[in-house]
Amino acid sequence: MVDMPEGQTGDGFFATKLSDAVGLARKNSMWPLPFATSCCGIEFMATMASHYDLARFGAERLGFSPRQCDLLMVMGTIAKKMGPILKSVYLQMAEPRWVMAVGACASSGGIFDSYSVLQGIDQIIPVDVYVPGCPPRPEGILDGFMRIQDLVGEESFRRRNGEQYRELMQSYGIK
Repeated sequence: MVDMPEGQTGDGFFATKLSDAVGLARKNSMWPLPFATSCCGIEFMATMASHYDLARFGAERLGFSPRQCDLLMVMGTIAKKMGPILKSVYLQMAEPRWVMAVGACASSGGIFDSYSVLQGIDQIIPVDVYVPGCPPRPEGILDGFMRIQDLVGEESFRRRNGEQYRELMQSYGIK
């Protein structure tokens, strides 16, 4: 059951701040875009299956079009040649958008310390939540998803229009 945001209650009404109501709606209706390349993708499949059931948390619909999704879940080894494609997918997503790096490979390159493997996707796009493990268990992916939900629910409308956010995007070469 979802907790109500802070507000005033009375007979037949409930009043709260618009940002709290929108945050509640956003965090419980995430549309993830899985970008799975390796074994972490298999663990994500288990997370979506009936035993763990990510749909319980409001992620009923997986999207495979970046224009319709608000959470990019990068799972697995990302080769340097895939970096521009991953960034392109990220840029096609509408604001507000969030990113979760699932597993050691997406977070830091994992065991593949070679010339061809990107040593963490945070070199090309900003990451909101890192999920550790090689591969992470479905419980870890669920925990990461709940951390994203906490961020989404508490984010103010103005954060993405602020100077600090603009500077962060510019540091990644994103306008």
